[in-house]
Amino acid sequence: MDSFTLSRPGLLREQCFVGGQWIDAKGQGVLDVFNPATDRRIGCVPLLARSQIRDAIEAAHSALPAWRDRSAGDRAVLLRRWFDLIVECEDDLAMIITAEQGKPLSQSRGEIKYGASFVQWFAEEATRLYGDVIPGPRPGSRVLVSRRPVGVVGAITPWNFPNAMITRKCAPALAAGCTIVVKPSELTPLSALALGVLAQEAGFPPGVVNFVTGNSVEIGEEFTSNDKVRKISFTGSTRVGKLLTEKASRTLKRVSMELGGNAPLIVFDDANIEIAVKGVITAKFRNMGQSCVGANRIYVHTAIYDTFAQKLCEAVSGLTVGDGLSLDVDQGPLINEQAIEKVELHIRDAMEKGAELMAGGTRHHAGNSFFQPTVLTNMKAEMLLAKEETFGPVAGLFRFDSEASVIEQSNDTPYGLAAYVFTTDLDRFWRVSDALECGIVGVNDGFISNAAAPFGGIKESGVGREGSMYGIDDYTDLKYIALTSGTAA
Repeated sequence: MDSFTLSRPGLLREQCFVGGQWIDAKGQGVLDVFNPATDRRIGCVPLLARSQIRDAIEAAHSALPAWRDRSAGDRAVLLRRWFDLIVECEDDLAMIITAEQGKPLSQSRGEIKYGASFVQWFAEEATRLYGDVIPGPRPGSRVLVSRRPVGVVGAITPWNFPNAMITRKCAPALAAGCTIVVKPSELTPLSALALGVLAQEAGFPPGVVNFVTGNSVEIGEEFTSNDKVRKISFTGSTRVGKLLTEKASRTLKRVSMELGGNAPLIVFDDANIEIAVKGVITAKFRNMGQSCVGANRIYVHTAIYDTFAQKLCEAVSGLTVGDGLSLDVDQGPLINEQAIEKVELHIRDAMEKGAELMAGGTRHHAGNSFFQPTVLTNMKAEMLLAKEETFGPVAGLFRFDSEASVIEQSNDTPYGLAAYVFTTDLDRFWRVSDALECGIVGVNDGFISNAAAPFGGIKESGVGREGSMYGIDDYTDLKYIALTSGTAA
């Protein structure tokens, strides 16, 4: 069994947090949690019975009236306390992420800061959930418009950012006056439960924030079928998002779906090549390529293609692969064997169809879950990597000759989450950004997400937005009151 030292050992919980209490499973057993770098067990979490998931929803439902009616300022104070505690425990929370997810500690610390920023942002937005007053149709009448919390939220979060994907959902829900039940990935549940420890310490009333673990299918079924859950917020694959949306539609629940991507990254011939290479390293290789906004197809203008490919290979060769708990590591392990096999499949398919391997291409000697950062050239549209999200450290370079052709290729996908453009031509920036079919465009930068920005996609990449002033809207319903003076004629 792997072990690691925390300044606050109590952050490492192996129970679920329901109704303000820490609970075990009712005879259902446990789910073991493994370090992907070593494949050793680091802990376990309860395999809750479906009745216990129902209890968590009931706890959230019971807590809803008092939390909904609490002043926005009071809710903001508790969110701010939660933010302060997360920041205070940054090193321990980062250690837990790296132990169960694998990313280097430096990236895990970055995730804690990023995740905390959503709590801080929505603590401030809680008091800015404004309504409106509209002139009425008759003398002495007004239309009053307010935003009301949608109700109990069921949130399902992924393993690749096990802290930030939770705070990005919890913070706006709580700020709006909703209560929430969070189901983290079974691969990375310990980060979620640590957030539960800090939420309890911050003083959230029992039932306002709940964390459950167990069978994913059963929890999803309960979330989508239970009439006390009024909204589902999910981050994960498009396939699962479609299933959840279909099931949620039976009771007309609100849904926010942050789903898969197939992000193009375009390097025009006028781009600063050094900046573009750094952008690819960030957009493609951060978190070992395991990011929904990761650059999946890299289009490089033919005039600079060879030069760019060479400089990218040089940069990739400087990335250090190893256990994320070690110092000076740039790339950790992939999450599991299935992830490794998908990377190998995409490389094999590309090379069988004419791609050339410029760097990497095989598993790394650091261990079976590690993979060499890889660069492929001579990529073609019929290759699997062009059609599917690789979710691994593989940069496939495609040639293009014209602006029109690269826009057409970039948009030739059912997904529309993120895209990246590298150019120094201001007119081109406007044209291409407008033409790309996606929810997010990064220009001359490979890091595009922050709490003030509306994160989300179009087409099969999902519906709804997280973060920003718009991110709280998905957790509210509009109510209007038609008001007429009692003395009006």
